[in-house]
Amino acid sequence: MPENSSSSSQRLTVITCTAPVNIAVIKYWGKRDEELILPINSSLSVTLHQDQLKTTTTVACSRSFQEDRIWLNGKEEDINQPRLQSCLREIRRLARKRRSDDDPSNDISLSHRVHICSVNNFPTAAGLASSAAGYACLVYSLSRLFGVEGELSGVARQGSGSACRSMYGGFVQWKMGEREDGKDSLAEQVAAESHWPELRVLVLVVSAERKPVGSTSGMQTSVKTSQLLKHRADSVVPGRMEEMISAIQKRDFATFAELTMKDSNQFHATCLDTYPPIFYLNDISRRVISLVHRYNQHYQETRVAYTFDAGPNAVIYTLQEHVPEFVQAVRHFFPPETNGGEFVKGLSVDSASLSEELKRAIGMEPVPKGISYVISTQVGPGPCVVEEPNLHLLGPDGLPMKST
Repeated sequence: MPENSSSSSQRLTVITCTAPVNIAVIKYWGKRDEELILPINSSLSVTLHQDQLKTTTTVACSRSFQEDRIWLNGKEEDINQPRLQSCLREIRRLARKRRSDDDPSNDISLSHRVHICSVNNFPTAAGLASSAAGYACLVYSLSRLFGVEGELSGVARQGSGSACRSMYGGFVQWKMGEREDGKDSLAEQVAAESHWPELRVLVLVVSAERKPVGSTSGMQTSVKTSQLLKHRADSVVPGRMEEMISAIQKRDFATFAELTMKDSNQFHATCLDTYPPIFYLNDISRRVISLVHRYNQHYQETRVAYTFDAGPNAVIYTLQEHVPEFVQAVRHFFPPETNGGEFVKGLSVDSASLSEELKRAIGMEPVPKGISYVISTQVGPGPCVVEEPNLHLLGPDGLPMKST
């Protein structure tokens, strides 16, 4: 329930929620409708655990607020950004519809303005799906504030396409849909976060800098110029979606891993097939790809998979038993700064040693400081409400707390 905080000047209704990052294993790239954010192909993702990667959002409303306002990572942003407005408008419309259905349970006036404050605990705009977690969290928080229930992935989609997948935990597909109004372009859970407990995720942070080409403009250019993108959407992805869902349901890691890598490679091939070409991978990204293939080749089985979104950071999928050795391989071939912070953050990783045979089989020259750090995580749940009032990001005056 939203919490009321009374002060002499105003009555504030506040709620705080968190939402996860998701990483696509079958990629979404290209829209058939820019305004409604309708994709040219379906996609499938894994929701990462919020203990390691999450967005936290506090929303507050009060009759004393003069206008809607938003702060992201400590800085006030323009609330009139069209995608933000779409989400706000749609949640208020759903809330109005619910009231007109004669449900007086939520007494917050829809004419009240809202203040929104949101922070990520990971680098923004570095290819780590920050907009997905951000919009999922915004929509989920507003829905709780205004008492809106039911299917919300279609609202989140209007903020950021991949945000619809962050509305659920576990393994999630975003069905492209066929209707022009987008009502059937929704996310749904394929398997819960508890379905594959041995699966582990390692985010290799190559660069925390902003991307040279944003996803939105990159997609637009690809849709206009890439022949491969059309072939991918029409002829490749539909079959891959079926195979991927089946591999997840069976917990068949080898198939899951191979499909994940092939789909990542094809996505980046469409970026190269775009004119002018888009380069999201850098030299370190390509070395990580080599490392994974040489590692798997040494064992004559697929133990590790990579995927790259629109940025240079590698996301590695593997099983728990292989994590210590593979992390050690990353540490060996991309030696970190000795005086830096922790190299591995998140879930603890046991130490392991590399055999000389494995080092020889991989046979790469180490690149010092190629990877800043590794985030060790696992599959996690969807958005949730934060119950502790001391974790609100907005103070009793409706403004960001100083610590944010």
